[in-house]
Formats: sequence, C-alpha cells, structure tokens
Amino acid sequence: MKILVTGGTGYIGSHTVVELLTEGHEVTILDNLSNSDKRVVDRIEAITGVRPDFEEGDIRNKDTLDKLFSDTAYDAVIHFAGLKAVGESVQKPLMYYENNIAGTVNLLKSMGEHGCKNIIFSSSATVYGTPAFVPITEECPKGTCTNPYGWTKSMIEQIMTDLCISDKEWNAVLLRYFNPIGAHESGMIGENPNGIPNNLMPYVTQVAVGRLKELGVFGNDYNTHDGTGVRDYIHVVDLAIGHVKALSKLKAGSGLSVYNLGTGQGYSVLDIVKNFEEATGVKIPYVIKPRRAGDIDECYADPSKAEKELGWKAERGIKEMCADSWRWQKNNPNGYDD
Repeated sequence: MKILVTGGTGYIGSHTVVELLTEGHEVTILDNLSNSDKRVVDRIEAITGVRPDFEEGDIRNKDTLDKLFSDTAYDAVIHFAGLKAVGESVQKPLMYYENNIAGTVNLLKSMGEHGCKNIIFSSSATVYGTPAFVPITEECPKGTCTNPYGWTKSMIEQIMTDLCISDKEWNAVLLRYFNPIGAHESGMIGENPNGIPNNLMPYVTQVAVGRLKELGVFGNDYNTHDGTGVRDYIHVVDLAIGHVKALSKLKAGSGLSVYNLGTGQGYSVLDIVKNFEEATGVKIPYVIKPRRAGDIDECYADPSKAEKELGWKAERGIKEMCADSWRWQKNNPNGYDD
C-alpha cells in the first residue's frame, strides 16, 4: 500500500515508518519538523535499507496537502501530526486547537477531495478522562478531559466519527495509546523531546545520562501499591506494529473502529525506576514533588479487542522497554545532535 504518514519523523511516527517499510509498504512522510529532526529519515534508511519519501510541510497548509494527494494516489493516511505537550496546551490552548483540530480538518478535506478515504488516527487514552472503570475497555465512556491536548484528541475522534456516519466510503481506525516508551533495538531512533521532558521515560534516561540531576516524582499519596501513579507502559515498537495491523481494518472497509493499544499491565513511577535500574545497572536519584493537577491514581488497558480483531498483542516486557530506552539515550546523549 502507498501510505502518507503525517508527523512521520516524530517519536511514534518514525518507529511506525520503520515497520511499514519492513512490511513492504511505500511511505511518504509529511512533517513540519516543529518537534522532530529531518536526520531521522537517514536513520530510518539505515535501519530498513529503504528511504521513505520526505516532504517538509504543515497540515495547516491545504495547498501542500492538495499537491501531495494530486501527485500520488495514496491508499491510506496514518495521522500522527499534532502538538502533544500537556502543560503547553494549558498555556497555549488556541495554538493546540488550531494546529491539531484545524490541521486535521484540512487533512480530511483534502483526502476526501482526492478520493483517499482511509485513515488511522493517533489518539490517546486521555480521552477517557478519569476512567469509569479499570482496566479500560473500548466500551468505557469517554470522560471529561483535563487539558486542551486531551480535548483535541477527543474532538478529532468525534469529527472522524461524524465523517464516517455521513459518508459510508470513509474508514477510520482510532488507536487510543496508553504510555509509549522504549526505542528501536538498533538504538538509532528514539524519543527526543525538546527541553525538559514531559514524559517519564525520557526524564529517567536524561537523569541516567547526566543531562538532568534527578527525577521529579509528582505525588506519592495516590491510592496505589506504593503511592505513585500507575500507568500502562507499552513499547513503541509494539505500538508501531499495531498501526501496521490496523491497515487490515481499512482494507476491509469497516467504517469506524476503535482500539486500545496497551499491555494490560500497570506499573507505578517507582516500578519504572526500579526496573530501569535493574535492566541497566544505572542508579536513578529521585525527589518527591507535589501532585500535578489532573493526574489520576491508575490507568491501564484491556487490550483484548485489538488481539481478537487485529491479531495484535504487545510482546515486549518492561525490562526490554527500559533497556531499549537506555540504549537509545546512551548512544545519543544529545539526541540527533550526536
């Protein structure tokens, strides 16, 4: 299949491009490089032996999109492009709504006008808000999101749902991720956040490599086994493979489908620290800080629907996630600047 991957030089996008190329798909990446690096394309080629086409551009620019779809008859789009920092979204909500929602509407318009009506969307477990029950199945009602980033994911899901209802030619797969960590086993691509990391694992690895003094643990009084928040951490390669598996749903022409992508296993912040230390032999100093607004006690998936319908299941364990994260950071202490 010919696949357009928006945001394909980002963390999850780049790993998905590797898996797509490995499976023999033809890939074009569209990315504005606002939170990624073009050198990722060279790394993808080094891993797979195939160089994906790359177009620097923004989903907010409809002319860019129209040219892409005019030049190539894509079979499907995998849509990662979007701003994703929770804290920044609270400070700059209009920027998030314009980029994530207006950009996606542009993308869908251009796709429809050029006859490409198959899309896989990079959604998030944040759409469940404070979940009604745990483990979370796809039947769990969507909740009240706690930040503008989460609302953009929830609203885009609604837009795609309405689109599939209005036009039966559309097929959309909404993949609700839990907490992606890890890196490609080669150590050549991985998570490379700008500034202070928003997510736990790059924070841990930057402490391990000496870029940061200590890990901040936000809250130790949650209703969990050790007082720190519990989340479902999934290896980014398993997550990437989930997107490749989801292409089968688009080919089947099944309208709208929703899947949780997680392991079904919850780990606390301190569990992650302990497993990282055991997997790498590197000690991680940490300090307890006040809770962050909007954080919940625990959140983990029931991923059985994806296994049943897509034949997908997370295969990589927590030690492997930690070891692969460390290999990436150790080999690239300054990210793609090394």
